[in-house]
Amino acid sequence: MTILQPVVVLAAWTMVMWAWMYATRVPAMQKARINPQTLADTPGASLDTLLPVQVQWKAKNYNHLHEAPTVFYAVALALALLEAGQGLALLLAWVYVGIRIVHSLLQATVNQIVPRFLLFNLSQVVLLALIVLAALAAF
Repeated sequence: MTILQPVVVLAAWTMVMWAWMYATRVPAMQKARINPQTLADTPGASLDTLLPVQVQWKAKNYNHLHEAPTVFYAVALALALLEAGQGLALLLAWVYVGIRIVHSLLQATVNQIVPRFLLFNLSQVVLLALIVLAALAAF
């Protein structure tokens, strides 16, 4: 069940990004005198146009951590249930989590697209390898 360790770390990292998002977004909204209710009641209104891009980078990354990593969570849980979450699978799970954390830090701080794109694609290759291992164990 050690495959669950990287799952917990990525879930915890998601909460770090959530906290970082609010630690930057709330003060920026206050500084810009943005009323959240008015924002919600205004069709087409977006914080993307009202806040500095650097503030929004954290929010965008928090959202990204709810996209592709959901497949990681499912595959890691499948590997745990199949008792196939050790060895190469465990190593790949940690590599995936490490890449996603680096991706988060890059997006939240300097948001350089080409390195982010490369990291994202590398994480997807690692995720594909985990899926293959899970398929081999399941079938």
